[in-house]
Amino acid sequence: MFPLGTVLFPGVAMPLHVFEPRYRALTRHCLDGDGRFGVVLIERGSEVGGGDVRVSLGTCARIVEAAELPDGRWVLMVVGVERVEVARWLPDDPYPHAEVTVLADPPAGADASEQRAAVERLLRRALALKAELGEPAAAATIELDADPAVASYQAAALAPLGALDSQRLLEQEGPDQRLALLVSTLDEEVRVLAQRASWG
Repeated sequence: MFPLGTVLFPGVAMPLHVFEPRYRALTRHCLDGDGRFGVVLIERGSEVGGGDVRVSLGTCARIVEAAELPDGRWVLMVVGVERVEVARWLPDDPYPHAEVTVLADPPAGADASEQRAAVERLLRRALALKAELGEPAAAATIELDADPAVASYQAAALAPLGALDSQRLLEQEGPDQRLALLVSTLDEEVRVLAQRASWG
């Protein structure tokens, strides 16, 4: 398990810079196996040094690119595979371990395509406002996947939200609930960003 200060969503890529000895060992172990490990959000504490408080629902990640640097650090590209829930944390020896259960998403409902379209509109508006404010953001011309389930994770990853809001999205039961939460969360974010933009 690799506790982080950010949330990884299924189907979404994330770069990782691995420098702590315990996570170098985790990387080597994963590369010698199937390349998979769990990613969970750190609720309180730091990524470095241990002693953190972790959430219990995260994402199984798969290493798709790995480069070892001369000093032993690793540069990785990982992709989220599926959601997992921690059943039990095991001792952090030499790195965090846990027993996990895979969580499968239920199929999207009849209204999911309409919700997906609403999410895409709100996301584009939020990203455009972020750019207008001179803040880092993905391109406002983003096009989400036609599959509402895939789109819900893409939007969650691209939305200008904090880690705890992202975690709430990851914890939703399925794509319908995730899209509904995205609509309400992005609508509120757009209002805040628009207000800030109006101040000049």
